[in-house]
Amino acid sequence: MIDLGEGVITLLDQRLLPAEERRLSLTSTEEVVRAIASLAIRGAPAIGVAGAMGVALAARRALDAGDDPAEAARAAAAALRVARPTAVNLGWAVDAQLARARDVAAHGPQRLVATLEDAARSLQGAEVRRCEQIGAHGRALIGRGARILTHCNTGALATGGYGTALGVIRAAHEADPTVRAVVDETRPLLQGARLTTWELGRLGIAYTLICDSMAASLMADGRVSDVIVGADRIAANGDVANKIGTYGLAVLAREHDVPFYVAAPTSTVDLSTPSGRDIAIEERSAEEVRGVQLEGRPAAPSDAPVANPAFDATPARLISAIITERGIHRPPFERTLVAALEAAES
Repeated sequence: MIDLGEGVITLLDQRLLPAEERRLSLTSTEEVVRAIASLAIRGAPAIGVAGAMGVALAARRALDAGDDPAEAARAAAAALRVARPTAVNLGWAVDAQLARARDVAAHGPQRLVATLEDAARSLQGAEVRRCEQIGAHGRALIGRGARILTHCNTGALATGGYGTALGVIRAAHEADPTVRAVVDETRPLLQGARLTTWELGRLGIAYTLICDSMAASLMADGRVSDVIVGADRIAANGDVANKIGTYGLAVLAREHDVPFYVAAPTSTVDLSTPSGRDIAIEERSAEEVRGVQLEGRPAAPSDAPVANPAFDATPARLISAIITERGIHRPPFERTLVAALEAAES
């Protein structure tokens, strides 16, 4: 879905799906920032990979122009880090690139550039492997004939390969082809309707698309067995920031005794953020809400006041388990997530 060449990043433009599959070629930091901010590429792990590639791209372009690659990497990291503030993976990835640049700076500019390019490609491969492990762990939670409700898009598009919550659905379907997905539209930008259904169709996994407002009714009727979502940031106490609407699904799942799972790599866990109250929530353009069309006509007055937070924070008390590449973590997450991260570093 995203590739780093010599002086260019190519990626599938998610804004055009499912109608058109077009790849973008990005050759500057500004273009990478715009691609992330405009959702041409989106999903916490995927924008982390894009950020790492963006730093490497800036260093390569500087080297080719006879400029200082280290300085270019620092400038690119500063611009990329703020392109989308809620997902922790973006800042984590660009900071890791800067640390590598400092480590090899004494070996010359060519070594620095090669190191950053290799690291960016390695990160993409590592995220794919982490997602595959998440799927393997998560399928143990899924019963036969499950009807799994998912929100937004958490597949290969959002992760650079395989998927987090959608990766669990993939793995469960591989073990039991009767597993089906229930897909929220995910307003206002319809990532579920546009992207998740596109991926499920390509994977041959049966699904039902619903409006976000239909989830409660389906749960009440027993037509949802599990809810699985991804995450853009997981706080130290287990609170989870994810696409707006996730919190409401967690409340509904608790009311209807439906397990509510979060699937995310450990790169999404941010132990420096104590709780969901400390997570910066991105506010996006009002036009994303006002711009909805009904039969070609605007669905709202052009001057309608709009609130458009892109994410919400789901309290840890509503989460049945968090699935990472390290396994299945149950409450209290303050202990189980920290233990998983410590084990990964040992």
